[in-house]
Amino acid sequence: MGGRRAPATLVAAVPLIAALLMFYFVVEAEGIWLNLPATGTKCVSEEILHNVVVLADYVVVSADHTHYPAISVKVTSPYGNNLHHKENVTHGQFAFTSDEAGSYLACFWADNQHQGSEVSVNLDWKIGIAAKDWESVAKKEKIEGVELELRKLEGAVEAIHENLLYLRSREADMRIVSEKTNGRVAWFSIMSLGVCIVVSGLQLWHLKRFFQKKKLI
Repeated sequence: MGGRRAPATLVAAVPLIAALLMFYFVVEAEGIWLNLPATGTKCVSEEILHNVVVLADYVVVSADHTHYPAISVKVTSPYGNNLHHKENVTHGQFAFTSDEAGSYLACFWADNQHQGSEVSVNLDWKIGIAAKDWESVAKKEKIEGVELELRKLEGAVEAIHENLLYLRSREADMRIVSEKTNGRVAWFSIMSLGVCIVVSGLQLWHLKRFFQKKKLI
């Protein structure tokens, strides 16, 4: 007798699972190449939800592979909290779990001792499921193959669902702000029209009295 085979539907679903995971990891894992000016700062921002794992590696890239200029790095949360700050380094890593939903900022600038030319930095930015250590999960839970891919897909679906809920809440907030703004603009327009009418009436009244005093009418 042959070995036990996986169900046909499960086998057929593997390519779809791989495609979905590849799409999600491409979206959530970003490789960014930065050319830092000799003076000044270059920043990268990312909109991140609450309670999301973020992992990033950065390294200075040298054209001749001999001289690696030093840089400084600072990562801040949407409310300005300092999450990572290093000076005079050529490579490093930062990792955190977001406490706030919003735009997180990673800023890079060249060290003062190496000003005079551009500095290239490679930033590998991973968010959410892309930052998860699946090798450790597989070893801990003793899963592999299709089961591991299904676990990855489950995590990707949950992350996408959370993103959709977040976008839905943001859309609702923006709609409320838009409705309030439209209401205030309408009231302002009515008040402006009322003021114009009152001022026009006062001007007519003043002109009428002026002409009456001059006995022109």
